[in-house]
Parts: sequence; C-alpha cells; structure tokens
Amino acid sequence: MVATRVAVPGRGVVPGGEAVLRGDDRGVLHGDGLFETLHLRGGQPWLRDAHLARLRSGADAVGLALPPTEVLVELLDTVRAGWPPEVEGALRLVCTRGPEGGGPTMVYATLGEVPAAARRARRDGVTVATLPLGVAARARPELGWLPAGVKSTSYAVSTAARRWAERAGVDDVLWVSTDGYVLEAPTANVVWLTGTTLCTVPAAETGVLPGVTARWLLDHAGELGLGTDERLPTPADLHESDGIWLTSSLRGLAEVRSLDDTPRRRNPQTPALLTLMGFSAG
Repeated sequence: MVATRVAVPGRGVVPGGEAVLRGDDRGVLHGDGLFETLHLRGGQPWLRDAHLARLRSGADAVGLALPPTEVLVELLDTVRAGWPPEVEGALRLVCTRGPEGGGPTMVYATLGEVPAAARRARRDGVTVATLPLGVAARARPELGWLPAGVKSTSYAVSTAARRWAERAGVDDVLWVSTDGYVLEAPTANVVWLTGTTLCTVPAAETGVLPGVTARWLLDHAGELGLGTDERLPTPADLHESDGIWLTSSLRGLAEVRSLDDTPRRRNPQTPALLTLMGFSAG
C-alpha cells in the first residue's frame, strides 16, 4: 500500500498530519468548491487537459477564481512525483472558495491508490437499481440561476444515493427524472449499446455532468466500428439495450450486470471497450 499524499501550491507535498484547510473554509462549511478526479496510470494522469478544461468551465459557471493552468499542472506533477508507475492512482484536484470571511481560493491535490472496489467493478461489473431524483430531465438547464453539470464538492445528494444503494444491496444507482428518463449515476455517466450505436445522455440538455471518460469513449468508438449518439433513455430502453456500462475516471468502464434485479449477460464488446481504454480485459 502506497501512502496517500497531499500537496499545496507553494508548499509542495505536505507532511502527514499537517493542516491544509482552515476550519472556516467554505468548501468544508458549505460545499462551496469544485474538484476533479484523474486516473493515474503508468505514473501519468490520463486525460489531464480535458479534466482541467472541465474544472475551468465549472469555475466560470460558479464564479470561482482559479490559479493559472500552469500552477495546477505543477501541483499535479508535484504530488505524483516518484509515484510507483505500476500502481494505479486516484489523483484529485480540489478548489474551494477559501475562508468564510473572504480570502483567496484554496487549492490542493491528493493522491492515493485506486480503491479495490473500483478495480473490481471494472473487472466484474456492477449491480444497479434505478432511483427517482425528483426533477424533470430538462429542468436544471432551464434554471438560469443554477449551475448545471459542474463537479461540485457539495456531495450530499450523491452520498445519500450511495448509502441507499448499500442498504438496497446493490453497487450503484441510476437516477431517473420525474418524466421517466435515466440521467446518470451519483459518480458516473451511463453509456449503452443499441445495435452498433454507443449512446450516452446529452449533458447540455439535461444538466448531467459532462463526463470526460464517456466523451473520450464515444470519440473513439469508431475504432471498434461503432456509431455514437446522445439520447434520453427510459429504464425500459436500457433493459432492451445490448449492453449498459457506467463510466468514470477511476473505474473506467464498469458493465451493468444487473438492473433493477434483472440479470444481464456480459456483452461481448466489453473486453474490446476495456482494451480500447487501455485496461486489461482479463
């Protein structure tokens, strides 16, 4: 087990037990901040530039001042320096609004091993249940005051959904809108295969998080002879699909092996999709 690391701009890697955040930091008190999680493979952050672009887009949406990109890149390089290349890493970049009384944005990075559960989900797949979210599919983007599709540190709803999944005996959930459409999982996007078309939920239309991993997968699906599309699916659409997967930075690709207690056969495209993304298909 490789020890978890924390790094702060101007301070480098911070010794274990040394304070990083103030007690009145608005990221802690109000969930007022953003973060990105990157998969460290071979010692390198996968899709780094796409994650940084999404972070900056989210910061613009919520009025959060970020350091220059080169400062963020240097911070990521600092925290990963010397990380064993054979160990998958979970690299997180966190930006909060800083002290409650006013002050500069607080930025720090953490690095630890990818959890065994994430690697297991990639290998074995996941069981999933649908869960009502309580909003219409297109409602959030229509609210001019509500930033949609940002990766916020305000994670109470996502955490509650994951706790519900644990009580229900499933690995994860898919949120369903009040008008009957599947949107996303608490920490993942959903992609599915209909014939030879790989689909995902349109982020701009629904306010779901625009997935970096899902976007990369759809952009490269043509290498496997697959077409792509963005659609709003119902649970019935997913049940009738040829394959369903959850995509996220650390899990990469996790096949849904059971949806609402209905078992699903392993899709023959899963090994090829994993290989395309640079993972072992074994």
